[in-house]
Amino acid sequence: MSDAGGEDGIELTEPGGTVRSLARGRLGRVLELSGSPDGTMIAVGTHDGRLLLVDVTGDGTDATVTELARSESGPPSGARFSPDSAWLAWSHPGVGSLRAIRMARLRSRTPRPAPEGTPGDPAPADRVTHADPLVVEVTDGRFTDFEPVFTPDGRYLAFLSRRAFDPISDAHSFDLAFAAGSRPFLLPLARSTPSPFAPSVDGRPAEPEDAGRGDLVVDTEGMAGRVVGLPVPEGRYTSLQAVKDGLAWLRHPLRGSLGTGEPGPPRRPLLERFDLAKRSCEEVAPADAFSASGDGARIAYVEGRAMKVIGGGDPVEVDLRRIRVEIDPPSRWRQAYAEAGRLVRDQFWVADLAGVDWPGALAAYRPWLDRISGADDFADVLGELLGELASSHAYVAPAPPEGWYRYVGMLGADLAPDTDGLWRVRRVLPAESSDPDARSPLAGSGVRPGDAVLAVDGRPVDPRTGPAPLLVDTAGRPVELTVESGDRVFRVAVVPLWDDRTLRYHAWVAERRQRVRRLSGGRAGYLHVPDMDAAGWAQLHRDLGRELARDALVVDVRGNRGGFTSQLVLEKLSRRIVGWNLSRHHEPASYPMEAPRGPVVVVCDEATCSDGDVITGAAQALGLGPVVGARTWGGVIGYDEWHRLGDGTSLTVPGYGLWIRGYGWELENGGAAPDVAVLNTPADWAVGADPQLDTAVRLALEGLDATPAAAPPDPAGRPPRGRAAT
Repeated sequence: MSDAGGEDGIELTEPGGTVRSLARGRLGRVLELSGSPDGTMIAVGTHDGRLLLVDVTGDGTDATVTELARSESGPPSGARFSPDSAWLAWSHPGVGSLRAIRMARLRSRTPRPAPEGTPGDPAPADRVTHADPLVVEVTDGRFTDFEPVFTPDGRYLAFLSRRAFDPISDAHSFDLAFAAGSRPFLLPLARSTPSPFAPSVDGRPAEPEDAGRGDLVVDTEGMAGRVVGLPVPEGRYTSLQAVKDGLAWLRHPLRGSLGTGEPGPPRRPLLERFDLAKRSCEEVAPADAFSASGDGARIAYVEGRAMKVIGGGDPVEVDLRRIRVEIDPPSRWRQAYAEAGRLVRDQFWVADLAGVDWPGALAAYRPWLDRISGADDFADVLGELLGELASSHAYVAPAPPEGWYRYVGMLGADLAPDTDGLWRVRRVLPAESSDPDARSPLAGSGVRPGDAVLAVDGRPVDPRTGPAPLLVDTAGRPVELTVESGDRVFRVAVVPLWDDRTLRYHAWVAERRQRVRRLSGGRAGYLHVPDMDAAGWAQLHRDLGRELARDALVVDVRGNRGGFTSQLVLEKLSRRIVGWNLSRHHEPASYPMEAPRGPVVVVCDEATCSDGDVITGAAQALGLGPVVGARTWGGVIGYDEWHRLGDGTSLTVPGYGLWIRGYGWELENGGAAPDVAVLNTPADWAVGADPQLDTAVRLALEGLDATPAAAPPDPAGRPPRGRAAT
């Protein structure tokens, strides 16, 4: 089965290679497909929140399409049939990220005509029926329940759920987090089926009387009360599947979002198999993905670039080199172009595509497909097409090229030619020990500013080109530098960086912080937030406590690349001190902790974008403090994912717009306007001036003059306790 490459529908490949098209033009965009074991039905999840059932027993021209469920909170997912094809289970979206498990009895459904003009239904009303099956809420939607599967014997329904609440203390801030949160759960479908983990008077699991005979038995009353967790550790689980005698899943290692918490390559997820009869879990292998055979006896899994199959013995590797594929690039580009058109049509954030004639735009750019000669050309055509939307976050990335890039190893220093033809070190960037990506290769090597690099690995440095050509392909491995320092020449081994941008960024932040300290006389703190992602969250917390302890605070979001954490950052900056904790032997601590003590000033510029736009506008909406700088980028129609097309090209579809108080819809394409407009000109950059930051410090000091910073009270002024002295 596959989503049809042309018009929306399903193409069904039957034994013998016959291909039939089903329900073409009546499904909307297909996100998920699942076939029933008896081969008569296909469950279809669509982009617009519908769960459909397609009858595949006919010739396809008049296939019955039955709507089982609909949601305005997102698409149903993970639909799976029971072994006897009588039931269908799926994960139904609820409030926010919450999801519930539902089941429908298919054999008893009674189709009825759909009401005319069903809102949001792209299919003709007389061609899609709405069903009255027995729909059961297995779980009540309090948690995030997903990936339901029936065990092959029909006794149990298993699913994954984020309903474990064992908080872990934050190592840096006063906070708690649920880092793991999930585990597999099991529901005995019949009341007479005992939990496989319950004690037994016979010393072994009891066998239900009706096990293995007739249709699947489902007792719908009290289902939630029969749910039990599998005896495995709380963790992060995905890809739950039923296998012979049990279940299999992937357990993902807990690691930081930046991947800097442990050395070496990242650990792969672990494929695990749970035997329900033995009540034990075994580790199968590290795996990136896996799939079980129809009878559950074999498991094929991918480990790196290798595919292996296991079932009753040692793993057998599949020789993928034997696969041969013939591709007609022009045909594939036409298919990918049509696919991109459907993605935008179905997933753009407003149904009318903001007034854009999308069929007309597709027709206008389609002739260019006959003139392209490669992946970059195709990406250019798509980029121009998406430009017709006049929306931010409409990105295109060409199919990745084959081969390897050659990187110049970076020394983490500024080098320049001198008048004597030698290349000298002008500055050695200091390391930032809290960031493994900010290692300084020359720090501690004995190389100092003014020293000259004479040779790399024994090869002399060319006076014209400098050491860069000699540092190609040296990143991450030791190289030998021959250095002249005054009258002395010495050799030193260093390990160049792949990229020194992170190192330079930390140096830039340190320079800005020193400037704020100098201009404010030490009264103002300084925080720079480079993005609203994991890296920006880490950077915010590197100095959060120390900088908030100052009387005023300058929050610099210039160059912020956006992301998703603006709400979290805003929460930190919006705290207000209402009390103090005092002790004889400790510094006073504010309540709440990590709260600004005085005025807050935000600095932004034209490179503040996306979620950076949002936090700038939100700071103004909340009255957090004055905003200084230049109008921001103006792009707040966001996206959820990158879509990979058939030829390898990837694109994003602007999927949701932001309305915010004070700007309405105008933050998109308009940006956040600063309260105090200050431009940093090229002339300012050339001499190291920063008028935007200087203005922010001035406003912070003026704010302190008007309203002094919060300060702890004098304990001597407390009321007396106990009896008065006589």
